[in-house]
Amino acid sequence: MRCLVTGATGYVGGRLVPRLLGAGHDVRCLTRDARRLRDVPWAGQVEIVTGDVSDPATLPPAFAGVDVVYYLVHSLGRGDFEDVDRANAANAAAAARAAGVGRIVYLGGPVPTGRGGSALRRRGAGSAHLRSRTEVADILLASGVPTVVLRAAVIIGSGSASFEMLRYLTERLPVMVTPSWVRNRIQPIAIRDVLRYLVEAADAFPPEVNRAFDIGGPDVLTYTALMRRYAAVAGLRRRLIVPVRPLTPKLSALWVGLVTPVPNAIARPLVASLIHEAVAAEHDIARYIPDPPPGLTGFDDAVRLALRRVRDAEVETRWSTAAWADTPSEPLPTDPTWSGGTAYTDTRERPVRAPADDLWRVIESIGGEHGWYSFPLAWSVRGWLDRLVGGVGLRRGRRDPQRLQVGEALDFWRVEEILPGSLLRLRAEMRLPGRAWLEMRVCPERGARRDSDRGDVGEAERSRYRQRAVFLPKGLAGHAYWACVWPFHALVFGGMARNIARAAERTGSRSSPAPVSR
Repeated sequence: MRCLVTGATGYVGGRLVPRLLGAGHDVRCLTRDARRLRDVPWAGQVEIVTGDVSDPATLPPAFAGVDVVYYLVHSLGRGDFEDVDRANAANAAAAARAAGVGRIVYLGGPVPTGRGGSALRRRGAGSAHLRSRTEVADILLASGVPTVVLRAAVIIGSGSASFEMLRYLTERLPVMVTPSWVRNRIQPIAIRDVLRYLVEAADAFPPEVNRAFDIGGPDVLTYTALMRRYAAVAGLRRRLIVPVRPLTPKLSALWVGLVTPVPNAIARPLVASLIHEAVAAEHDIARYIPDPPPGLTGFDDAVRLALRRVRDAEVETRWSTAAWADTPSEPLPTDPTWSGGTAYTDTRERPVRAPADDLWRVIESIGGEHGWYSFPLAWSVRGWLDRLVGGVGLRRGRRDPQRLQVGEALDFWRVEEILPGSLLRLRAEMRLPGRAWLEMRVCPERGARRDSDRGDVGEAERSRYRQRAVFLPKGLAGHAYWACVWPFHALVFGGMARNIARAAERTGSRSSPAPVSR
């Protein structure tokens, strides 16, 4: 089938497209800026059409010849998002009807249940976010094109705004004074199950089906339980949560904005929607899309998948490879900058008046007797402290003074990746409230050359040294740790980059690099 995905650069859309391709569908993506899809791995497998659902004139080429339209466009984050979403949905509905589209699939929000549920179910009263989702669903259902609306509450996956709020609040606050709505019940669903429903919806329903379906995972929990179970899965200490009635949704949103990097314009409507319970009232979707044999993904397993952080410091590489096909719960490059948890980095770069192979010799011989090229006392003290708390310290040294292999120990690091002449990535094995990597790269400069007849370095022969330290904190202690060591980075990491470059320039290709102290 030919599927049109609107919102392909968004959280769900970016994960849906490769799964539709994997299911054998032809995919067309509608985007306002084709450059945003230029570097995704599947760009060459889809048709990309430039257009905007807010501009009806741009829609006919995108909707022409399409069997199924996935409507995944939302304007949350704008003050007038209700008006914008209403107009956009009407434009898309009209374009789908004019093009003779066979099916619209829309991922919407839940219908509130529980306290005041009868009034809230009318149109999500009290929450602009839920009210807008319900209104968009109604517009599409009334379009004259058979429509399936999938109503999901909190989606568990890195990059989902609701999950990121949960992640940051739980990791950063061991003790929380919270609004009373943390006692409300919620039925979260894993992103992998959401994507499964969306893919199957392309051809699972007969033409006469035109309705909404509730979708949710197997667990119904309070928000308090969500935070405590997240802490348990993440390996954090049990969180103390004290509900306080006077905290209004507006105050709650300001509090979320202070504690988390989720923009206040997004946090405010999401927090307002949490004052209502969101539990599936039916599971009719199973008539058309049966549950998988192992069952839907439980909350704890969904969190584990979302927390499967990359195993190396090259976060972007992991995002653009395995994450696309295998781990939809992990971040993607098109996710917002505040998603995926905190990753602190220290990046240094220096030009080197030496060829790339000489610079690589210095890098590959680092550690052990050669040291770490900056402030030896600081490295020694860090090693002593690590041993005091039961860590490995610097006592392991290195196996060979000149050559490294993936998987071997290097002082209190482990060689995680080595691309000869190009990249050395080390994973920290010292005791830390989080995980850390140190990455060193060699980048040959264009025009670099060696005067082979004279045996010396020509003026044009240069290279560039790039160094990056990455730290993924665990809990409040991790953030505090980074804040404490950050003032020393200019001395330690800055000196390291400077002295590695000097060692390469001084050593050339005639001898092994000597240790540099400062």
